[in-house]
Amino acid sequence: MNLINIVEQKDLKENPDTFRIGDTVTVHVVIREGDKQRIQLFRGTVIAKKGSGTGATFTVRKISFGIGIERVFPIHSKIVKKVEVIRQGKVRRSKLYFLRKLKGKAARLKEIK
Repeated sequence: MNLINIVEQKDLKENPDTFRIGDTVTVHVVIREGDKQRIQLFRGTVIAKKGSGTGATFTVRKISFGIGIERVFPIHSKIVKKVEVIRQGKVRRSKLYFLRKLKGKAARLKEIK
């Protein structure tokens, strides 16, 4: 093990949430406003996972008022409280960037039963 892995080891979550590409998830995000903090939910489809170690991230896409919104979350960050899996999507790709061009019913993924 090199020195970088030893230093990063303390920042990793003990058991990160298990979800896959294509899953519809709700991400519980801590929002700090002044000295207060609250939890805001971001619900969408996981379209990508990247990286490893403390730099690992995942991208969630949702449609809000007809406009696509994508947000990238670090997996091991303290601002992500938890990730709940709502439904599991059946996919054959590791990156679902093709969903950016689709709208409405065409952008749905089949559910794993």
